[in-house]
Amino acid sequence: MSADPARNTASQPARGHRTSSVEVRRSARRRRTVSAYRDGDRTVVLIPARMSTAEEQRWVAVMLEKLAAQESRRTPGDAELAARAERLSGQYLNGRAVPDTVRWVTNQNSRWGSCTPSEGTIRLSHRLQGMPEYVIDYVLLHELAHLLVPGHGPAFWKLLDSYPRTERARGFLEGVADREARGGRDEGDELRAPKAMGE
Repeated sequence: MSADPARNTASQPARGHRTSSVEVRRSARRRRTVSAYRDGDRTVVLIPARMSTAEEQRWVAVMLEKLAAQESRRTPGDAELAARAERLSGQYLNGRAVPDTVRWVTNQNSRWGSCTPSEGTIRLSHRLQGMPEYVIDYVLLHELAHLLVPGHGPAFWKLLDSYPRTERARGFLEGVADREARGGRDEGDELRAPKAMGE
């Protein structure tokens, strides 16, 4: 069976999330489930073809709220980020890296984080939001290490030796960068809500 053509539905984003549009895709093969995932600055909601317009609107709202709630649980604010930086510095750098500010920024699309040692500032890309905590911790620790060693020479990497998930986090970030370069997504981006039709 073929799915109905996807149709774009302009929608106000749910409070607190970054999506500017919603695309609803109907599928004749989909019987009872609704799922949603982020694709850049939009949300794609997959629904059964037989769902009514009223049910569609209700499930779009439900899925936007579920995604927003999931993202807010996974996204620390600037204050929590600073506290994490302090904890990581103490745990892995003997407390020697002490930034003046640690914050999220939205203007870093080609790198995960940056550090200005002379000002003691660390900035993490908003693209990290929602990634596993060990990945965010790795990027934070990476930038903290730059407060002590500016470049990427042996002395810098030696500072990261004690963090047990360095290689795993680097592999995760390389995979994300590769996926973004190919313009794709993986199934891990999808949030499912079972039993859409028969609550």
